[in-house]
Amino acid sequence: MQTQRSSFIRASAALMVIGLIALTGIVGTTVMLVDRAQRDFNVIIAERDLRIATTGLRILLHELESSQRGFLLTEDEAYLLPYNEAYGRVVPAISQILESISIHPEYRSRMEELSADLTRKIEEMQRTIDLVRDGRRDEAIQIVSTDHGKEIMDQARTLLREIVRSSDEGLTEGVEEQRRSAGMLHLIAIVGGVIIIAVVGGSVWMALRYTRDLLTARSEVEALNEGLEQRVAKRTHDLIRANEEVQRFAYIVTHDLRAPLVNIMGFTSELNETMKSIQAYVLADGDQLTEHQITEARTAASEDLPEAIGFIRKSTRKMDSLINAILKISREGKRPLKPETIDLEALLEANLATIQHQVIENHGTTTLNVHAPDIISDRMSLDQFFGNLLDNAIKYRSPSRPIAIKITADRAPGRQIRIAVSDNGRGIPEADHQRVFDLFRRSGQQDQQGEGIGLAHVRTLTRSLGGDITLSSAEGEGTTFTITLPIDVRTVVRTMDNEQV
Repeated sequence: MQTQRSSFIRASAALMVIGLIALTGIVGTTVMLVDRAQRDFNVIIAERDLRIATTGLRILLHELESSQRGFLLTEDEAYLLPYNEAYGRVVPAISQILESISIHPEYRSRMEELSADLTRKIEEMQRTIDLVRDGRRDEAIQIVSTDHGKEIMDQARTLLREIVRSSDEGLTEGVEEQRRSAGMLHLIAIVGGVIIIAVVGGSVWMALRYTRDLLTARSEVEALNEGLEQRVAKRTHDLIRANEEVQRFAYIVTHDLRAPLVNIMGFTSELNETMKSIQAYVLADGDQLTEHQITEARTAASEDLPEAIGFIRKSTRKMDSLINAILKISREGKRPLKPETIDLEALLEANLATIQHQVIENHGTTTLNVHAPDIISDRMSLDQFFGNLLDNAIKYRSPSRPIAIKITADRAPGRQIRIAVSDNGRGIPEADHQRVFDLFRRSGQQDQQGEGIGLAHVRTLTRSLGGDITLSSAEGEGTTFTITLPIDVRTVVRTMDNEQV
């Protein structure tokens, strides 16, 4: 639980950092884009004001010129009404253009020159009007005919058109920049929203998962507390069973080791008697021996002595084999477990593959049906006891039918899995169902090599993993070994350690 809490804290901190970075990036980018949009907006406003002022001046100049020419041609004061309205607005319009022209500094000098020329042009237009009013129309026409004023107006129209065109381009560019900024801001908002939603969703999911784990752990603790009496009873039963097995083991070891020792002692005594006949023959020192003594000595040397030595050697080899078997089981019981995640189906397939050639030679079949999750256990132990069970299925097959081996695996209550290894071999008589798990004990016809430690070894390995093994069998029909194992061997190890403390 401490590991889960640490993982939750680290993951929550990581999500908070990611969310903070995302939020900072969104805010920073948004501020930058808003500032850029504001600058683009100011440029658009300036371009618009310049264009309006420039267009307005063009209209005023056109009205002045048209009104002046109409008056010169007709001498009708009514034609001067537009002139009079526009006259006072020309100078402010020029001033406004000079103020706004800063966004296009390349036109300032030309606009300043045009301002002076337009001032002279307006003075000329006013002089021609005054001459007409004084009855000197011919002089006014002569001034207009010089085309000096027309050149000024042409220059003004050309410059003002250029300024309007530049303003239009600036407006278009400003609008495009604003559109790009708006698009970028929209994208940032979407991406940032997705990131924030993901962070919030991840945080909520982690909180829900952590809460679920807490509730599960709490339920498990409550279940453990409720079943404490049953657990104590089961533990007591296991201890009693272990004690009985130790006693039975001690009896079997003592009995089986004593048998070859008794043989050695008996043949040693026989060897001692045999040596007396040989010694009498060898140590005669010229004394006359009877025919019986000579025959007895020769028989002892040629028959009794080799026979006794042979039996002694056989008994010592038997004792050595038994001792090695005991040491093997002892070492396996002390070997530290190495828990790792194991694909149970792949492990069982690999073990079946090791006997496949023998099954094929016997025209047999193998079946594997696994409905169990990956487990955390000791791979070496699993390989050893599944290999032993499959090897027994081959060794003790029925000669009257092809081999048929079936392995199934599924879940069992209490976070365990149940694995059944079935064969159609000789079977085991009911009286030997418990006996076959004892050390040095075998069942049925003894036509296969072995010391009788295989199933004892399997049970030792299974129980070291926190599981157990049972069998069901009928003689002549086959055998099914059922193994129960915890899904996670580490929980069993921790529980056992805590109980020992």
